[in-house]
Amino acid sequence: MLRLSINEIINKINSKETFEAVTDDYSFTIKIEQYVHLVCAAVHDGHQFRKSLWSNCLHSEYDRWFEEDPCTKEMIQTFPIVIAGCDSRFEYDLNRAPEAAIYDDAWGKKLWKKQLPIKERDLSLAKHTSFYKVVHALLNQLEMMFQSVLVVDMHSYNWKRWDREVPTFNIGSANVDNDRFGEDVQLWRELLSKMILPNGIKSTSLINDTFQGNGYFLKYITSNFSNSLVLATEVKKIYCDELDQIMFPEVVRGIEEGLKEILPKFVSDFRLKQG
Repeated sequence: MLRLSINEIINKINSKETFEAVTDDYSFTIKIEQYVHLVCAAVHDGHQFRKSLWSNCLHSEYDRWFEEDPCTKEMIQTFPIVIAGCDSRFEYDLNRAPEAAIYDDAWGKKLWKKQLPIKERDLSLAKHTSFYKVVHALLNQLEMMFQSVLVVDMHSYNWKRWDREVPTFNIGSANVDNDRFGEDVQLWRELLSKMILPNGIKSTSLINDTFQGNGYFLKYITSNFSNSLVLATEVKKIYCDELDQIMFPEVVRGIEEGLKEILPKFVSDFRLKQG
């Protein structure tokens, strides 16, 4: 893996080079093994939280982990194009617009002991800006090459805070052009519901049940690239004990293997339909 500046990454994308890199500030990784019409993303996978913020933060390391999406990069790591955040969403949230990307409070609890200094906010927002520069360059290149692009926006969610049964997988489509892509979203839901998971875990899937797909990553791509479909896919945290912070690696691997089985067929059908 290379360590590259944002400009170096964008130049490689514009030249259609294959590479794997981490940004020079270690804020996110990108891998392009082959230029294909599928991008897999894990924007909330990161857990890094820079040291200059530690003493000012009211949330514990566990509090942050609880709301992040650990192992979502691992679930999609075998696909040709993968982009994933390294930094915690508590530093800046890549799935929020720039003006809302830095939390003042998080899930009902004040985040900072005292107001975050401007220089700290600017440093975080610069990383947010850099990420979207690369996303824009990547989607621009892929749409020029393939016309239509599929983006799997992988997330996870805490299910024990819900007081009802919730699906193993939730697809948020409120901001998708459902006139054009509604059948694709429904097919993705059906495929996810058939995934075979370890430990007797039942695979269920619903659309817009627990979340509706209001994230900035989806909105940014959809508003800038009209031929790209973003599938905001949330997996229930069946792959860990969210209260005791214990990971279940066999379930993480099961989800990874399930996606490896169902996603290639979906991508092929999507490509044929888009022409």
